[in-house]
Amino acid sequence: MTNILILGAHGQIARVATDLFLKHTDARLTLYLRNARRLKLSGHADRVRVVEGDVLDTKTLEAAMAGQDVVYANLAGQLEQQARCIVKVMEKTGLKRLIFISSMGIYDEIPGERHGSILEPYCKAASVIEASRLDYTILRPAWLNNRDEIEYGTTRKGELFKNCSEVVSRKSVADLVVKLAMTSGLETRSSLGVHKTA
Repeated sequence: MTNILILGAHGQIARVATDLFLKHTDARLTLYLRNARRLKLSGHADRVRVVEGDVLDTKTLEAAMAGQDVVYANLAGQLEQQARCIVKVMEKTGLKRLIFISSMGIYDEIPGERHGSILEPYCKAASVIEASRLDYTILRPAWLNNRDEIEYGTTRKGELFKNCSEVVSRKSVADLVVKLAMTSGLETRSSLGVHKTA
């Protein structure tokens, strides 16, 4: 049974991923977030543990990482500092597998566009992760919607982002998170753009 730590568990993609993990896998989840009261969970008490904490609180984070197989981070705010903290604690605890949600555009991979200051925290966080010894996968989704559909393709770092004007569903990104978390060695040390196929 795979043990998965979800950082930023109240995030929109994270909540969809939590639902997919519980419906389609036998994974045990540790949901890590600043305010546990915000989560609305029903059932699955045997497979879900909730930890209230900030990712920048290394002591709480280290305790939450004990016994985990995969860390999936779905964060906002101080992304560079959060990435540094995650990498440091993972390397200290010997945990290797990280899935990290970023944004399209961090490598200037969108034709005709240069990334602006809004993407700078995402760029810096990605640089921290890529410089680590972790088995990371960085996901760079396009603009997102809440459609109940799974329809996506991926591009690699160094390739132009496809269909950058099309919106991809959060459920599509969550589906990829679940596949990455549950399939050993899939797309490790990769950065994948996630776009709508049609």
